[in-house]
Amino acid sequence: MIAFANSFLSYLVVFLVFVAVIALAVAIGITLRKRSNAKAAALQAQETAEEGADEPK
Repeated sequence: MIAFANSFLSYLVVFLVFVAVIALAVAIGITLRKRSNAKAAALQAQETAEEGADEPK
């Protein structure tokens, strides 16, 4: 019974490490995507403002 408990806990720890690494990767991916989207939106807004300034009124 002790051997089963040790084996179970060992696999549980490995599983928790995998879950933690996956959660960290997802969090980093979301952060990078949001940063990229914000940069693209700012660039788009700047280009739109520049195009509006170039047009005669």
